Amino acid sequence: MHNQRSLIRAFTASLSDTALEWYDFAIYSSSAALVFGTLFFPSHDPLSGTLLAFSTYAVGYLSRPLGGFVFGRLGDVIGRKKVLVTTLLITGASTFVIGLLPTHEDIGVTAAVLLVLLRFAQGVGLGGEWGGAVLLSSEFGDPARRGFWASAAQVGPPLGTLLANGVIALLGVALSAEDFLAWGWRVAFLLSAVLVIFGLWIRAKLEETPVFQAIAEHGERPTAPVTEVFTTQRHQLAAAVLCRVCPDVLYALFAVFVLTYATQELGVPRGWALAAVLIGSAVQVFLIPLAGALSDRWGRRRMLAVGTLAAMAWPLVFFPLAEARSLPLLVLGVLGGLVIHSALFGPQAAFIAEQFTPRLRYTGSSLAYTLAGVIGGAVAPLLFTYLLAEFHNWPALAAYLAVTGVISLIGLALGRNPDPAEQLLTPPAAPSASPADAS
Repeated sequence: MHNQRSLIRAFTASLSDTALEWYDFAIYSSSAALVFGTLFFPSHDPLSGTLLAFSTYAVGYLSRPLGGFVFGRLGDVIGRKKVLVTTLLITGASTFVIGLLPTHEDIGVTAAVLLVLLRFAQGVGLGGEWGGAVLLSSEFGDPARRGFWASAAQVGPPLGTLLANGVIALLGVALSAEDFLAWGWRVAFLLSAVLVIFGLWIRAKLEETPVFQAIAEHGERPTAPVTEVFTTQRHQLAAAVLCRVCPDVLYALFAVFVLTYATQELGVPRGWALAAVLIGSAVQVFLIPLAGALSDRWGRRRMLAVGTLAAMAWPLVFFPLAEARSLPLLVLGVLGGLVIHSALFGPQAAFIAEQFTPRLRYTGSSLAYTLAGVIGGAVAPLLFTYLLAEFHNWPALAAYLAVTGVISLIGLALGRNPDPAEQLLTPPAAPSASPADAS
């Protein structure tokens, strides 16, 4: 019973912590698409202002590797729990302060500089958070069900997006456009303080994971885990990085860039795009754990490969639907994209963690997550915005996503199959074919 309580507590902590981190990121993403171009990067060209706002969005991705290096290393050396408290505070405090920032009208270009610095801090916190959140739930659970337990951290992005866009939608209904632009957007950032307090309360009740305790008791804690990953786990790191690229870009398209595309290119109301993202994110909260559980039965590489092919094909359906400028069809298009993303995202955490030996798992997972973010999610909104401005049509956007799909398929080909019988304190055994993963 004690172990079951610890497992449920770890699952809740992993889910709530990543939800907070992604609430912070999603609030920024929505604000970058809707108001930051005007408030911090004023320009006579709305598209240029949005492009500059999305450039600060990218900073949050570019700073993640620093968090991955620093906190990934510490997570393998001093433990998962201590590191996760620090990353929670860094991201939460940065988001809260953004809500207090003066704008360009108040202090000129200094406002944009401060925004970029706080965005950088957000990325550092999230870069160190994800790997630990994955291990927090998966290392308490049965390795044979790692796909399900590790998916707790993956529910964070859609749940955080749901909360963030829900808050913005409520503010949009309650306030006039002028009031939202003047002060309403700040409320969404200041609310992060409530989520931080809740996260700290959950985390205070948590024990260190059994896997790390066993590693510490056997004297197996690494002294230079980053060096070890780059010298002994290069193949695994490459597989874990590449498999993430397409899902990151897919998510950027259907949860971030779609807000700009719908309002500026299609000319539909802002509320339509927000509603589509909200509905898709709500569905993802349930589909992601289901996809993680199914990967335990069907095999992670098979699910990820099928999902990647679907991601490459879906833009051919989505953009014609969106061009009809119908709310139901826009919702259907976004929902389809986020359903496909769920099939990719649910098994992904376990797949990445399983590439690395347990004593290097926090470092390896964090590095893979953050480095993939730099070449995937960081530049995706910028590239989507640039391609749309350059070609004025959607096939260029679809082609970009297709290229990232090929990259992720290469990563899956390089990856190893999960081995539920893997011993905790030894490097992963050579991959063995299983019926679920056989091709």
